[in-house]
Amino acid sequence: MARNLELGALGEDLAVEHLVARGLVVLARNWRCRYGEVDVIAQVGDAVVFVEVKTRSGRGYGTPAEAVTHAKQVRIRRLAALWLREQERRWPRVRFDVVSVVLAPGCQPELTHLEAVF
Repeated sequence: MARNLELGALGEDLAVEHLVARGLVVLARNWRCRYGEVDVIAQVGDAVVFVEVKTRSGRGYGTPAEAVTHAKQVRIRRLAALWLREQERRWPRVRFDVVSVVLAPGCQPELTHLEAVF
């Protein structure tokens, strides 16, 4: 389990570096409430972006992004609504992205950023 947590944390760090390099401003990481957690909440222009980061050590079980099921999407939307309700600022646009990270042993990290996927 500790190995999975380390892998996930490394994947999230790489995803945040990627998002910042693309001009997004990170507002929160690992935002939690009693219903769950959002990996990254960021801003680009007038949009708030909720980012789910999925990291795998290989492609044996498909791409990491394939693990973002419909149920997971519904959960993230619910969490986003709760986060937005807490904010003083009103966001004219809301976007949901997925960052897929593959950290195969002996290989360079492979990162795919899917914008507005659900």
